[in-house]
Amino acid sequence: MVSCRIRLARNIEGFTFVSRLESDQATELCDRLRDILDEEAIDGETIWVEIPDAPVVLRLCLRERHLASRDLAPSSGTPREQLGRAVAFGETETTSVMVNEEDHLRLQGFSAGFDPDLAWQRVHDLDRALEDKVEFSFTRKLGYLTGCPTNVGTGMRASVMLHLPCLGMVRSELEKVFAAAQRTGLAVRGMYGEGSRAAGDFYQVSNQVTLGRSEAQLIGDLKALVPAVVQYERRVRELLQEEQPTALRDRVMRSYGMLRTARAMPTEVALSHLSNVRLGACIGLLEGVEYEPVTQLAVQIQKGHVQALSEDRFDSPLLDASERDRLRATILRQRFGQ
Repeated sequence: MVSCRIRLARNIEGFTFVSRLESDQATELCDRLRDILDEEAIDGETIWVEIPDAPVVLRLCLRERHLASRDLAPSSGTPREQLGRAVAFGETETTSVMVNEEDHLRLQGFSAGFDPDLAWQRVHDLDRALEDKVEFSFTRKLGYLTGCPTNVGTGMRASVMLHLPCLGMVRSELEKVFAAAQRTGLAVRGMYGEGSRAAGDFYQVSNQVTLGRSEAQLIGDLKALVPAVVQYERRVRELLQEEQPTALRDRVMRSYGMLRTARAMPTEVALSHLSNVRLGACIGLLEGVEYEPVTQLAVQIQKGHVQALSEDRFDSPLLDASERDRLRATILRQRFGQ
């Protein structure tokens, strides 16, 4: 298990939903929320990024770190179309707030490993602090009102990021996980949630329904299913180690060799090799390689981070794919000792 995220959708009474919000109202609301969030001092000091002013590389980095979504921080579009959009977070990046995405507020709490209670506590504390300063759209019958009907109720989306490389090798077994999740009201999505593909064998498991379920029940659903999925992945790993040890070792070592020597590498290829190396580190095939730094690399080799790490700046134009592939391979060779 890699990480947990709890997201809460909230809207402010007196303002129309974002889909009908005029630019001047969006700007007014954004300014008001900035004052409140600055005063709240997220993680000690609120870092505030106005999306219309953010260069494309910074937007990509925010998305790659799950602090902002593609809808909030698109790579294209005019600043006028993005007026009133912003993201706020703290130094530790364990809490973030998206302003005027699909809802006026999308509050997010994060935790490492499998600790949904900690992620919930972080976002719940911020939610309660904000509720003392603004009036949320809420009815006793329906709960929190949201821009999308599927979020009405608690407004909560609870998710866990999992690395499932061996289930990914046996597609029929992975399909069983998808089916089991669906039966319990959960969904399995790609690395960046709804609409994204599974890259590097990373998957998000999250709830699909918010109405009629409490926050504790939604978190409880994750606590019930996720450990079972992890045990299933481990059983498949053990089976592959027993029945196909040579093929498994060859897969890991080939990827390790590619990461140490390649001169150019696209993102998805790099994620695939990192997945194999992370697996090798977890089952003891690669001495001296720890899986946590490999997990961090899965973020750092995304296209926004590649450019930011290589040029140490956010305001330069986005490089073409071939140059990013070269820089990505350089970062990987440096990290793996060549």
